[in-house]
Amino acid sequence: MEKNKILLVDGMALLFRGFFATSFRGNFMLTKSGVPTNGIYQFMRYFLDAVDHFEPTHVICCWDMGSKTFRSDLYEGYKANRGEPPVELVPQFDLVKEVVQAFDMPNIGLKNYEADDCIGTLAKVYSMDHEVIILTGDQDILQLVDDGIHVAIMRKGLGNYEVFTQENFYEKKGIHPKQVIDVKGLMGDTADNYPGVKGIGEKTAVKLLQEYETIDGLLENMDKLPKGVQTKINNNLDMLHLSRTLAEIKCDVPVECSLEDALWDYKEEKILNKFDELEFTHFTKLIKTSV
Repeated sequence: MEKNKILLVDGMALLFRGFFATSFRGNFMLTKSGVPTNGIYQFMRYFLDAVDHFEPTHVICCWDMGSKTFRSDLYEGYKANRGEPPVELVPQFDLVKEVVQAFDMPNIGLKNYEADDCIGTLAKVYSMDHEVIILTGDQDILQLVDDGIHVAIMRKGLGNYEVFTQENFYEKKGIHPKQVIDVKGLMGDTADNYPGVKGIGEKTAVKLLQEYETIDGLLENMDKLPKGVQTKINNNLDMLHLSRTLAEIKCDVPVECSLEDALWDYKEEKILNKFDELEFTHFTKLIKTSV
């Protein structure tokens, strides 16, 4: 069976990155009717560059479906440090999905779960027979690196990717992909607003896991740990376990998408109509030259 190359796009990561990359200069790119489109415009620049770079046979875009998820039920503070999205970004959430649809590309999301969980679930299924590349700017997704699953982290500037694979991961990070979850359990995550073990940072967390492999291995060898570390862990044991649960991407959520629906094969006219509607003249030229 011929292997397909499936690109799973972290839609939220690209949209937010695109929005903030342009809006800090006050450039919201309004249409004649006053609708801001800067996030969508940059999203498309990132997305089309990635398709050009990785040449996938299939593409799927995954989204968060609101701020309340099973993680916020488990821990009230989860992502509670994030304010409301800027008013200029709000109308772009639905519009960007319409653009994705214009490419006949599936939009996948599930209430009560994050885009990461949808990505993880689909990646595990597809990687059994195909090659999967996950496009994101989010380091959390590195825990999904596996046989047949590569993660392309977007770096500064367009077209600049750091690709993590099963083969190069340890050399780059000093830990294995699965250990990313335990590192975050120990050090917490300021972006997602959960504390882990107070007083343990990334360096200590990585060092401990290089020696004891897992949080469970660590807890079984508590008497061998420095007294200071023992005290910190004992004082934050519940939060350690909770943080590890919050950090783990669920790879068994009820989403599916047939590869037939995800084939990268768009109708030029459909896209040009959408780009005209958003007044994206630059992309109109791009699409015309690429077909």
